[in-house]
Amino acid sequence: MNRDAKTLSCRPPPGGNAAGFTLVELLVVMAILGLLAGLLLPALARSKSSAQRIRCVANLHQLGLAGQMYWDDHNGATFRYRRGATSDGDLYWFGWLERGAEGERRFDRDQGALQRYLGGGGVELCPSLAYHLARFKLKAVGAAYGYGYNLHLSSPTTEPPLRMTTLRNPAKTVLLADAAQVNTFQPPASPDNPMLEEFYYVNTSERTAHFRHQERALGVFCDGHVNGSKNAADSWDDRLPEAHVGLLPRENLVP
Repeated sequence: MNRDAKTLSCRPPPGGNAAGFTLVELLVVMAILGLLAGLLLPALARSKSSAQRIRCVANLHQLGLAGQMYWDDHNGATFRYRRGATSDGDLYWFGWLERGAEGERRFDRDQGALQRYLGGGGVELCPSLAYHLARFKLKAVGAAYGYGYNLHLSSPTTEPPLRMTTLRNPAKTVLLADAAQVNTFQPPASPDNPMLEEFYYVNTSERTAHFRHQERALGVFCDGHVNGSKNAADSWDDRLPEAHVGLLPRENLVP
């Protein structure tokens, strides 16, 4: 290539300006990107919420199958909410929980009533229960169980266990459901600092159902199907309204 050709190839385009964006063009691009982000972020949030719901449905389905296998092995008898005590803890349907300070207690899910039918861990935690939030208070050293047992299926220790054959409508009776409670009485929670925490049963009188899936609580029913429920009318716990804790409808709890 000769010298003149080299000189010509290095010249800027006609008009004397190098190729690039003007300030107006950059502002237009930024506005378009902002608009696209505004449209995309809600869609991503909905996708995340849907994925969490799908995972929770799968968890409850597995727990429901485990419940049915338990009933088959125990002549249709349901398990009790509290199953006994040890020298340093208590046996519940979901496992062994040490006595002691909140957030410092050891937990062993392998001693739960359903664990032998589950074959491993993972299904006990709902991905929509936000353990990482500053307003969440742990009951054990770490996350324990995100679902609550229908307390109306648990007979008092002075009475024989309830039998599944006595249920009037298994398809309308919840076995396990999304659960949590608002705590205002155990540090670091207080009346001035209400906190959300795990809870392990649901019933008709205590606000412990957690409507964490777009204001619906998922539950597995005694016939094995999983469905979402709205809260009973006027049942929100107003100590922490944004947590969406309340009561399930009575017809889904009383056998």
